[in-house]
Amino acid sequence: MNKIIIKGCRQHNLKNIDLEIPRDKLVVITGLSGSGKSSLAFDTIYAEGQRRYVESLSAYARQFLGQMDKPDVDSIDGLSPAIAIEQKTTSKNPRSTVGTVTEVYDYLRLLYARIGKPYCYKCGREIAAQTVQQITDAVMALPNDTRIQVLAPIVRGRKGEYKKELMAAGASGYVRARIDGVIKELSEPIPMDKKKKHDIEIVIDRLVIKPGVERRLAESVETALRQAEGLVLINLVDQKKDQLYSEKLACLVDNISYPEIAPNSFSFNSPQGACPTCDGLGGLLEFDPDLIVPNPNLSLREGAIKPWAKRTSYQYFQMLDSLAQNCGFNVNTPFKELKSAQQKMLLFGSMENGAKSSTVRAKNDVCKPFEGIVGTLKQRYDETDSFATQWELEQYMSYQTCPDCNGSRLRKESLAIKVAGLTISEVTRMSIKQALVFFKELTLTEKETAIAQRILKEIRERLGFMVHVGLDYLTLDRGSATLSGGEGQRIRLATQIGSSLVGVLYILDEPSIGLHQRDNRRLLDTLFRLRDLGNTVLVVEHDEETIRSADHVIDMGPGAGVHGGEIVAQGTPEAIKKVEQSLTGQYLSGKAFIQVPESRRSFEKSISVVSAIENNLRNITVQFPLGVLTCVTGVSGSGKSTLVVDILYRALAQRLYRSTERAGKHKDIKGLEHIDKVIDIDQSPIGRTPRSNPATYTGVFGPVRDLFAQLPESRMRGYKPGRYSFNVKGGRCEACEGDGLIKIEMHFLPDVYVTCDVCHGTRYNRETLDIKYKGKNIAEVLAMTVEQAFDFFQNVPPVRSKLQTLLDVGLGYITLGQSATTLSGGESQRVKLSKELSRRATGRTLYILDEPTTGLHFADTQKLLDMLSQLVDTGNTVVVIEHNLDVIKTADWIIDLGPEGGDRGGQIVAQGTPEDIAQVKESYTGQFLKKIL
Repeated sequence: MNKIIIKGCRQHNLKNIDLEIPRDKLVVITGLSGSGKSSLAFDTIYAEGQRRYVESLSAYARQFLGQMDKPDVDSIDGLSPAIAIEQKTTSKNPRSTVGTVTEVYDYLRLLYARIGKPYCYKCGREIAAQTVQQITDAVMALPNDTRIQVLAPIVRGRKGEYKKELMAAGASGYVRARIDGVIKELSEPIPMDKKKKHDIEIVIDRLVIKPGVERRLAESVETALRQAEGLVLINLVDQKKDQLYSEKLACLVDNISYPEIAPNSFSFNSPQGACPTCDGLGGLLEFDPDLIVPNPNLSLREGAIKPWAKRTSYQYFQMLDSLAQNCGFNVNTPFKELKSAQQKMLLFGSMENGAKSSTVRAKNDVCKPFEGIVGTLKQRYDETDSFATQWELEQYMSYQTCPDCNGSRLRKESLAIKVAGLTISEVTRMSIKQALVFFKELTLTEKETAIAQRILKEIRERLGFMVHVGLDYLTLDRGSATLSGGEGQRIRLATQIGSSLVGVLYILDEPSIGLHQRDNRRLLDTLFRLRDLGNTVLVVEHDEETIRSADHVIDMGPGAGVHGGEIVAQGTPEAIKKVEQSLTGQYLSGKAFIQVPESRRSFEKSISVVSAIENNLRNITVQFPLGVLTCVTGVSGSGKSTLVVDILYRALAQRLYRSTERAGKHKDIKGLEHIDKVIDIDQSPIGRTPRSNPATYTGVFGPVRDLFAQLPESRMRGYKPGRYSFNVKGGRCEACEGDGLIKIEMHFLPDVYVTCDVCHGTRYNRETLDIKYKGKNIAEVLAMTVEQAFDFFQNVPPVRSKLQTLLDVGLGYITLGQSATTLSGGESQRVKLSKELSRRATGRTLYILDEPTTGLHFADTQKLLDMLSQLVDTGNTVVVIEHNLDVIKTADWIIDLGPEGGDRGGQIVAQGTPEDIAQVKESYTGQFLKKIL
C-alpha cells in the first residue's frame, strides 16, 4: 500500500474527515492557526502509530513507556512506525549538552580513552608507565616509621554485590578488604546494596616503612598489581590518605599517578570524570556582586546594597557608619564613585595591596573583622534552615564558572589527556563547523588510525548532519536548556538522519522556526534526504518555501476552531494555487499578500546599548529607535537573542523593576529616561498546571465571577466571587477538587483520566451550577470559545474588552477554560500579547517579542502586524526578533546582525529602513528583501 488512508477522523475540532496521504513523500500540512493541523498530524496519525507500536510489546515493557490514548478515528490503514520531532522536547537538564544529545560526545569519550596521550597536569610532561621498582622506590621515600597498607583496588565505583570476588579473595588467603572506605574481615558476611556504586580494595599487606622492608614491599606491590590489573593503592594509615600508583601511567617528577583511562574518565556525569568542585556542572551558584549592587548610582544610605535595602535594622546602618569612619568614605557617596579598593572591601572584606581586613564596631563596643557583604550573606545562606531565607538569598546569586575546571566540567586528570595536542574540552568548545574541519584534517599514526577509524567515521558523519540542518554555529558544550525550540528540533532531526532508518513516518512541527531564509534550503535538503531513504515526511509548516517544495500539500480550514477542521484543498502546490477557497492558495498565487507600508515611521529619540560583549557579540553599540517597529534580523546564532533579551531586556528590567536577573555584559544603556515600562512577551507557557487557562491568565475570569456573584439568586444565597473559582473549596466539586477529571493509574497501561462522575467534568458542585446568567452556568461559560463568549457578553464592557483583544490576536477559536498546557508556544505568546493589549498603555512602553510569527499562517501574520502597528501608533516601541520576510518588510527600522552565526557573528552588518538594508550586498537579509521589495 503506497498510501496512508484515514477514515472518519473526529479528533478535537476535526469534522469526520476522510483523507489519503501518499507514502514516501514530503507532505506539508498547512492552514490557519487552530484549523486542526496538529490534531491531524500529532494527535491522530502520530498517536495511533505510537499506540500500535507500544501495543506490540510485552506487558512488562509497556509499563515503562508512556502510552497515548486511542484517537477518535474510525480507521487508519497503511501506517508505519511513527517518530515525532516536536519543538518542546529538548532536555532542560543542566547536564545535557549538544554533544550528549547528538551522541557525538559519547564517541569523543571513546576516542580519547583509546588514543589519547596523557600529560602531567602540573608540569605538562607526557606520562609513562611505572615499574614495580619505581613504585617501591617512591613508597620507600616516605618518612621512617610511616604505617602503610598495600591495597589492591579490584572494584572502583561500580554497582553490584561482588560476593564471588570477595569469596575468591578469602579463598586465596587474604584476610581483610576495605569496602567503601571501611576495613572488613573477609571471614564475616559483607552485605552490599547492588544498586549503589562501591569501591573494594583487598588488603595485601600492612607495613611500617624502615630500612630492610624493600623486598617485602616489592613483593606486595607486585601481588597488588596482579590482583588489580596494574593498579596499587598505598594507604597512609596515620594520615588517612591514599596514594594511587599505576603500572601504566605516572609522572615521576611530580609523583602523580593516573588511574586507567576509560570512556568514563571523560564523562562529567560519572565520579571518575566529573570535576569534584562543581560535580560536573561547570558552574557554581555563588553570590554575585552585580546582583548585590544592581544600581551603583545609589549611595549606601539610599540602599545601594540591595539585600540590606529593605532592612531598616539599626545594626546594618551602624555597621556601615563604622566602616565608613575606618576606611575614609562617605555613606552618602554613590557606590560607583567609591574607590575600587573601598568597593572591594565592602563586598569581600579585604583591601587591596595586602592591607588588613577592616573592622566594625559590635554592640558591646568590641571591634571585630568585617568579612564583607558577600561573606556575610554566604554565612547566612549556609547556616539557615529556612527555605524562605534561602530563596530570598538566591535572588542575589548567579551561576559562576567553576574556578577549578573553568567551566569544562571535568577533573584535571581528564583535562590533561590530549589527541593531536588538544584536550576534549578544547574540542567541545569549537563550533560544529570548526570541529568538522579539525576531524577531517586529523593526522594519526598507523596504529592510532587502525584503532580510531570507525570512531572518527561516526564523529564526522554526525557533525556533517548538524552542518546540513544549519547548526554549524553551535558548540558541542552548549547546554541543551539554552537552545531554542527550532534548534532543539533540528538537533533531533540530525540525530534521526544519523540513525538511517527506512520505512518510518517522520512528523515534524515547524522545523523552520528560528532559521534565516538563507539556511532554509539546507533544512529542505535534509528533509528530502530523509524522504529519499524511503521514509514518509509529514511536516506541519507555514513557511512559503517549504510549502512550494512539498510533493503534496494538505490545506486545513477554512477558519479556526469550530470554523476549521475540514480539508479545504490538497494536492501539489500548483494544484492548491487554483483552489479559490484556499487561503494558502491565494497567498501562494500572489492574489493575496501582505502589503509593504506606503511610508516608514520616523523617530527622534532612541535607547542605546553601549559596548555589548556577551557571548559572541563583538563590543557593539546598538541604537534602538523609540516609537517605531524595529526588527532585529540575522542568520541563526548571529547574536539576536543575546542582544535583545539577555542585554536590553534584562538591563532595563533591573533598572525599572529592580529585577535580580543578571544582564549580559555591556558598558551602559543610554536613553532610559524615555521609557517607563519594558515587557518581554516570550513563548513560555502561560501556566505550568492544567488549572491555568486563558480566562484566568488574561483576567477575563475575574469580571465573569463578579457578574455571577451579583446575580439576584447568588446574593440571596450569599455567594461571593470565590464561589465560582474551581481552585478553592466552596463552589468546586470536591470529588475531583475542581479538575473535572479523576486520574486512575493503570500499571502497564497508560493512566486513564475519567470524567468525574459527581460533576460530570463541569468542575463545580450542583449548587454553584444552579446559578445561571442568560441561561448559562459558569461551567458552560468556560466551555465557550472566545468568539462565542464575545457575543454572549456583548453588554458587559470589562469582559468584552478583554475578549476583543484575544479576538484581535487571532485566538477566537480557543475556549476560555482550555488548559494552559495544551496551548502551543505561539498561542501562549499571543495570549500574553492580548493581556498586554488589554492594559492601559502608557505610550512609553517598550515591547520585546521573540519570533511572534511562530505557528502563524500568512493571514494570521497580517493580524499580528495590525496589532503591533496599533501598539506603535499609541507611542509605544516594539522590538521584534524575526526571520519572517513579511514582518521584516513592514518594519520601520532593521538591525541586521551577522555576518554568520557563532564566532563569526556578533557584528552589525547593516541598520536602517528595509529599503536601506536591501542595498547592502553583505547582508543576507538584504539579498532576500531586494527580491520582494
